[in-house]
Amino acid sequence: MANTMKTALLLGVMSALFLLLGDALGGAQGLMLGFLFAAGTNFASYWFSDKIVLRLYGAQEVGPDHRLYHVVSRLAARAGLPMPRVYIIPQPSPNAFATGRDPSHAAVAATEGVLRLLNDEELEGVLGHELAHVKHRDILISSVAATLAAAIMMTSRFAMFWGMGGRDNDREGSNPVALLATIILAPIAAMLIQMAISRSREFDADAGGAAIAGGPMGLVSALRKLETASHTVPLDANPATAHMFIIKPMSVSGLMSLFSTHPPTEARVQALLALTRT
Repeated sequence: MANTMKTALLLGVMSALFLLLGDALGGAQGLMLGFLFAAGTNFASYWFSDKIVLRLYGAQEVGPDHRLYHVVSRLAARAGLPMPRVYIIPQPSPNAFATGRDPSHAAVAATEGVLRLLNDEELEGVLGHELAHVKHRDILISSVAATLAAAIMMTSRFAMFWGMGGRDNDREGSNPVALLATIILAPIAAMLIQMAISRSREFDADAGGAAIAGGPMGLVSALRKLETASHTVPLDANPATAHMFIIKPMSVSGLMSLFSTHPPTEARVQALLALTRT
């Protein structure tokens, strides 16, 4: 229920932002365009956010003959979850995420780099973490936030490059309102994601994933490997989706690092190790 309310609030705030931006840049006409854009974005975010994110990374669905599918199937049965769709992302950087509206419409995606880097115990830890996100129903707000943040970034770039006119429709020179929108929209989008998605959810998913996998040590080893490898082979990630991955994509830096909702990896490792002492 908490995540459902957060999702509704996020959709509402994002809609208000689109309306305000449309009004500021185009008056009544801009307000109408902002309304139409907000309505379309909200609809797409709720019903198609998983497909949008998966397509963004060129994810390819795999079947029962694939190692990744086999591991996810075993863990989903152990967790009492419906079998999610399973996807491979053609990227050498090791990472993974889950997406979808609910456990019945979930998808788990992992990069080719994860399969090369991790042994079966470590892979179970990573996929158990992602299935814990599904079980905790984190995936809807995570996917919606990614889609809406990407839409805001697209809007800010449109404002910067095209100006979108002004109230006086003056097309000469740069539009200061558009420039201001470009400067402030990325931090606003990042702030909204930070508000909607608690950093504690990663600790909860780690603990839940350890339970699904049968112990924390596979995930401990996997997180340490992923942290090291992500620096060596950064993932070419869209900043608006960085919060979805099990570990922060190292290609996201500077202003775009505001989108990160990941706690330090070592803190997560220590929390998992504490489970072995209880």
